[in-house]
Amino acid sequence: MKSFGSDNHSGVHPAVLTAIQEANTGHQPAYGADSVTEEARRLFRQTFGPDAEVFFVFTGTAANTLALRALCRPFEAVVATSAAHLNEDECGAPEYVAGNKILAFPPVEGKLSLDVIDRLRINPHDPHRVVPRLVTLTQATELGTVYSLDELRAITERAHARGLLVHMDGARLANAAVHLGCELADVTTAVGIDALSFGGTKNGLLCAEALVFLKPDLAPSFAFIRKQSMQLASKMRYLSCQFLPYLQDQLWKKNAGQANAMALYLRERLSQLPGCEIPYPTQANEVFAVLPPPIAKIMQEKARAYAWDGDLHRFVTSFDTMKEDVDALFVGSGTP
Repeated sequence: MKSFGSDNHSGVHPAVLTAIQEANTGHQPAYGADSVTEEARRLFRQTFGPDAEVFFVFTGTAANTLALRALCRPFEAVVATSAAHLNEDECGAPEYVAGNKILAFPPVEGKLSLDVIDRLRINPHDPHRVVPRLVTLTQATELGTVYSLDELRAITERAHARGLLVHMDGARLANAAVHLGCELADVTTAVGIDALSFGGTKNGLLCAEALVFLKPDLAPSFAFIRKQSMQLASKMRYLSCQFLPYLQDQLWKKNAGQANAMALYLRERLSQLPGCEIPYPTQANEVFAVLPPPIAKIMQEKARAYAWDGDLHRFVTSFDTMKEDVDALFVGSGTP
């Protein structure tokens, strides 16, 4: 039985394992000076625009936290939703490592409301209070919803008008782009995002994440920050090579498309259960369902569904989830 507890539970896509094997040939310079990493950088510039500067790291927590270190001073604050991964699930790393206070606001279907930016108190002359500096958006959100391109443009324009930068936590960016039917640059560079944590691990890669500065003048010294933060891989090619099939062959789109399709199919099956309610749109690869206790117990055991809040449970599909995996959840469980 495949797990629906998280897309982190899935394995590594065969094409990615092949890329790692192909990179494991001969000797190459260390710390990112190798030809494989240079090719990966070229692909990132091709994907996100000629000004994109990419730095590979091991974890999404590192990408998010080091973005703050690069873009904010310790007395500056980060604006997020209270449900944001950066606020809820980084074990305080942004505060501890970067030293920034997070100003967390209630989400609306997982999203940051535009009026939050208008209501921010920004006074660079008052030393008694932190100064908001960065807005961070999770795309897709923690509730499986997706910011539209118009919503993103409105937020970045309003933020920039107030002197704020905008960071995107793109742990599931591929799923969001597939839902929107657009390319990766359309949902980042084209809408005014300044820096991006680009996730790969949740979509078929192996410990491969990237921090992408879409306006490279923002982080001229980031190479030092990455090293000081213990995220500079000596054998960098084993991280960067994974992005070759991911970007060049558009594996990101194939994998995310499969996961999204299976989430919609799972939503359809869950909606047929007696007493089941699905409170949020399913726009990426997460399905949230309010389940009666007897059914919740079955789904926790069979699907490893995560008890999100009370009777609300989260199901996550992966790149290798198939229809038969979804159907297997409902076999022999007394459910339709």
